[in-house]
Amino acid sequence: MVGLMMGVGFYAVLKVLVGCLYTVRPDQRAVVTTFGAVKRLGAGSDGQALSDDERERYEYPQVEVIGPGGPYFKLPWQRVHKVSVATQTVDLTWDPSKAQSTIEAVTKDNLTTGVNGQIRYRISENNLYPYLFGVESPLEHVMGYFVSVLRERIANFVDPKGQSLLADAVAETEAIAGTGDGDLESKSSAVELSEGVSINDLRKNLPLLNQYMEEQCRSTTARYGIELDAALITEIDPPAEVDRALSAINSTRNQVAADISTARADSEQQITMSARAVEIATNNAQAEVAPLHELAGTLISIKSEGGSDCLKAYLRNLRVPLFKRTERIYQTESKIEGKA
Repeated sequence: MVGLMMGVGFYAVLKVLVGCLYTVRPDQRAVVTTFGAVKRLGAGSDGQALSDDERERYEYPQVEVIGPGGPYFKLPWQRVHKVSVATQTVDLTWDPSKAQSTIEAVTKDNLTTGVNGQIRYRISENNLYPYLFGVESPLEHVMGYFVSVLRERIANFVDPKGQSLLADAVAETEAIAGTGDGDLESKSSAVELSEGVSINDLRKNLPLLNQYMEEQCRSTTARYGIELDAALITEIDPPAEVDRALSAINSTRNQVAADISTARADSEQQITMSARAVEIATNNAQAEVAPLHELAGTLISIKSEGGSDCLKAYLRNLRVPLFKRTERIYQTESKIEGKA
C-alpha cells in the first residue's frame, strides 16, 4: 500500500509538473488567467479610431502578454490562452452559420450584384483582451461588420471622376447658353450622357473601394482585437443577363465615342483646310493687287512731278513694247478723223 500510494503520488506530481510547463512559438502570444481572471495592466486600449460613444462601450484594459520562448511554468489552477499573431487570409464569403459562394449587394441603381474577395488580417498583440474575452467569436463579428459597411458603400457609391465630368459638362452647357441658369433640356441631356452605371463605376474604382473599406474598418482593432491589414475585393459581378446587357451598352458607348472622335477629327481637318485655302486665296489676291497699286503710285508721281504732258509721254512710251507684241491694231473712226 505504501508503494502504491507513493507511485500514485509520484505520478500525480509528475503529471502536474509536466502540465504546468508550456512554450510559446515565435508566431504566438500567450495570456495566463488565474481562476478565469486575467492580469490587467491598467491602461486602456488605443481607441483613436472610435467615436465617443464607441469609446465608452469598447473600453478594454491592457493585459500581460507572454512573448515567444519557454518553457514557462504555470500553476495548476492557471490556464494559458495562446493566440497566433501571424497574418492570415479569409474569404469574404466566410460565415460559420451558413454556406455561401458570394456576397449579395445592391448598387445605387437597384442592381443586385455578387461580391467576392479576401480579407487579410492579424490579431493585435496590444489588444488581446477584446479578442480573447470581449466577444465569443471575434472573427465572425469582424466579417459581419465588414460586410455591412461594404453593402452600405456599394449602395451609395458614385464615381468621383464621373461627378467631375458631369459638373464640367453642365458648366460648359451654361457657358454655351450664355445664362447662369442654363438650358434645362441641355442639362438633362448632359446628365444622361455623363452619368454612368453603378456596376461599371464600381469595377473601375476597385482600389478606391478597397481603400475606403480599410479606413472604415480601422476601429476593429479596438473593438475586437483584430487588425485589418488589407481588403482585397476582386469581383463585382451582376447576373448573367444583366452582364450581357451592360456589355452591349458599353460596346455601344465605345462605338459612339469613337464615332464622335472621328467626326471631330474630320471637322477639325476640314476647318483647317478651309482656313488654309482662305489664306492662300488672300495671298494670291494681294499678289495680284500689289503691282496695280505700285503702278498707280508711279503714275501719280509722274503726273505730280512732270504734269500731264509727261504722263502722256510715259504712256506713249509704255505702249511701244505692246505694239511689238501685237499682230493687229484696231483704231476707232473718231481717232482717224482726229488725225486727219
